Amino acid sequence: MIAGPTLELLSRTKAFSVAAIRFYSQMPRDSAAQILGRQVLRSATSVGAQYREAQRAKSIADFLSKTEGALQEIDETGYWLELIQDAGVDNSALLTELRTEATELLAIFVALTRTAKLNKLRS
Repeated sequence: MIAGPTLELLSRTKAFSVAAIRFYSQMPRDSAAQILGRQVLRSATSVGAQYREAQRAKSIADFLSKTEGALQEIDETGYWLELIQDAGVDNSALLTELRTEATELLAIFVALTRTAKLNKLRS
């Protein structure tokens, strides 16, 4: 059974995906908003999927590959959210919450990846 920080991060990345789905659902229906929203939807929902795959990694290298993929998707999500805010497409509380969570998840995955790389060097 998965426990502790791993279970918490699995839950947190899933909640991030659900929040992105809700965010996309409430976005304006004009084409620019929908294009940007789909980018957020794609990258944000990929984070949890990649981290879930990392839990079944066959090696540290495989784990690193999956967590680095999740890291890239979080960073990309942050970029799209910045564009949405800067372009004035949306400025809702949910956007602010998503940006905050993306920043926090980015820091967590940077630390997770760094630790895994150190463990790989030690083995």
